[in-house]
Amino acid sequence: MRKVGFIGLGIMGQPMATHLLESGYEMVVLDRVASRMEPLLSQGAKAAGSPKEVASMSEVVVTMLPNSPDVREVVLGARGAIEGAGTGKTVIDMSTISPEVTREIASELTKKGIKVLDAPVSGGELGAKAATLSIMVGGEKGVFEENLPIFQVLGKKIVHVGPSGFGQTVKLCNQVVCGMGILGVCEGIMLASRAGVDLEKMLEVVGAGAGASWMVSNLGPKIVSRDFEPGFMVKLQQKDLGLALDTARSLSLPLPGTSLVDALFRSAEAHGLQEKGTQALIVALEALAASEGGKRGH
Repeated sequence: MRKVGFIGLGIMGQPMATHLLESGYEMVVLDRVASRMEPLLSQGAKAAGSPKEVASMSEVVVTMLPNSPDVREVVLGARGAIEGAGTGKTVIDMSTISPEVTREIASELTKKGIKVLDAPVSGGELGAKAATLSIMVGGEKGVFEENLPIFQVLGKKIVHVGPSGFGQTVKLCNQVVCGMGILGVCEGIMLASRAGVDLEKMLEVVGAGAGASWMVSNLGPKIVSRDFEPGFMVKLQQKDLGLALDTARSLSLPLPGTSLVDALFRSAEAHGLQEKGTQALIVALEALAASEGGKRGH
């Protein structure tokens, strides 16, 4: 088993790195918040002081970071992973970032003989903790196959979707579908609420029929109970929708539904909900309707 370096131990990265460590991989970890490393260090992982050091101590470097500038800086910046990785080593970015930036990073790494994959994930915090993530991977097929054992520790559905950048493109497709799915759940709850329907019963039956979805089952009950704690933050969903719209614009492709969801999430941000879970989108609809969905306002 190869030594794995993991950079980014947030809501998703922490459980992902833990699964790899518990599966027997030697681990080197790094996070800008030092306290996030402690649980892994207590289980036997080693700490690094920079991305360069992570790469020099590892055979495979995994990054799980918030956005494109973060990944570019960690991989290509001063004391970045590119300075510590050598020919034959692999960098796997599991963040959700711009497909264009992904290809730029891949080009720079490839020039130095470093293998690279973009492998964003879907499934949120629950999927990361349960190791049931869906993983969409871009890059060379041979490099994908070489690193498949790592992905199999983290997820259940693992698909090679094409060359560099295609993993990120497929992830943006996922975020488009998710964004409108969240809106659908919120609107269903708002309609039930205004009509006086029992919200739990509505979710129970809709969740067993053609309207069933991950959003209905997982976010619906949280909306009803006013639990807005994040499994995936509004600000990150908004970042992803922005990337999707940027990509669509570059392709001269209209995405009217995505544009609407983007605007509604901006309303949620205007209500100070940037770091709440995406289910907080209901607040934007409640503002439009002058009522609170979870409390059957009229």
